[in-house]
Amino acid sequence: MKIIIDADACPKSVLQICQAVGRQQQVQVWTVASFNHRIISDRHFVVGNAAQETDIKVLNLAHKGDVVITQDWGLAAILLAKGVYCLSPMGKEYRQETIDFLLETREALAKIRRAGGRTKGPKKRTAADDERFRAALQRLMEKKDITCRCRR
Repeated sequence: MKIIIDADACPKSVLQICQAVGRQQQVQVWTVASFNHRIISDRHFVVGNAAQETDIKVLNLAHKGDVVITQDWGLAAILLAKGVYCLSPMGKEYRQETIDFLLETREALAKIRRAGGRTKGPKKRTAADDERFRAALQRLMEKKDITCRCRR
């Protein structure tokens, strides 16, 4: 099991939290980003800056039971189908039963933007956001650990 971070648009504080939790849980943390980003990580994969290149690398690295941190709802949908646990940098766990709604929302927002409309961007990140993410990651790791022990 490993934690894989789609690091192209991931806040630095989330990277640091993942590294701390990874050390605590004795789980490897892998990061993937295009060469445009400076990421400090023990296991970092650099990809080109073509569209979807980071997503493809994350898909290739992820296996059933891994945890992936991503903001990309489309990537999360594919990973969930592979049996990968997915978490947003805001601490929201992507779930099979809600991912279709998120994808429909993404399409509706894209349609508004294509028509010249504007949609809201993310709010400025706060310390409370970091704590929410840390708690969600630890909860997910504990839930995953319990699931793994039950299967043995």
